[in-house]
Amino acid sequence: MSERSTLGIIAGGGMLPGLVAAACRSEGRPAHLLALSGHADPAVIAAAGLPVDWIRLGEAGTGFAHLRRAGVAEVVMVGPVRRPSLAELAPDWRTARFFARVGLKALGDDGLLRAVVGEIESEGFRVVGVDQVLEGCLAEAGRQAGPAPDEQAEADIARGVVVARALGAVDVGQSVVVQQGLVLGVEAIEGTDRLLARCGELARAGVGGVLVKLKKPGQERRVDLPAIGVRTVEAAAAAGLRGIAVEAGGALVLGRAEVAAAAERLGLFVVGITP
Repeated sequence: MSERSTLGIIAGGGMLPGLVAAACRSEGRPAHLLALSGHADPAVIAAAGLPVDWIRLGEAGTGFAHLRRAGVAEVVMVGPVRRPSLAELAPDWRTARFFARVGLKALGDDGLLRAVVGEIESEGFRVVGVDQVLEGCLAEAGRQAGPAPDEQAEADIARGVVVARALGAVDVGQSVVVQQGLVLGVEAIEGTDRLLARCGELARAGVGGVLVKLKKPGQERRVDLPAIGVRTVEAAAAAGLRGIAVEAGGALVLGRAEVAAAAERLGLFVVGITP
């Protein structure tokens, strides 16, 4: 990560914007937050201790102006963002021009994100991946915490990989829950937390299932890599799952030590797999 250029942090929800801000502070790198109203957590943004501007998703022109005034050269996009309706966006002229140009290409999440990255870079900014900012945030291969997966868990992981790859190929989701060879649920627009809550109600008797998270084939790595954190571990445990498998080198582990501690406390395994 450059030590001199100002990093623009386009902040969605969750804890990731705060982690990126903390990394910038620890390295002495100047940074500026562009927080998305209705998505970014005000408490996380306030605790980040960085200059901040708030915008709606539909205010691309205003956002670019804020980034330029802050002297931003590189931009990282972090945190989940729920896709709004066009009415919710109330787009300014810059955003409306973008949607008029990309049209139907923006229907899929990955296609939309690629278009957004291209739009930001067309304004003279360089988009970087969060793994270029947070060293050591990518999942490593092998068991990270908890007991070793048994034969049934390994079979469920393998089944989850097949299904997750198929989902990703059609740009649907990144997460699958499998129990005893049965697919309890797949992630669509609802996100992992709601997927886990739904699967908890569908769980069968006997040994619990597993959550598998993979990046999509050909995914734009600089945005929207699959991620797990302490909340994911807690939600998996509440759903009766036995463990979580994430793609080594292709998924983020947010707060590695905290995730491992939660997994050990709750008796879940966390493993990095290479599909």
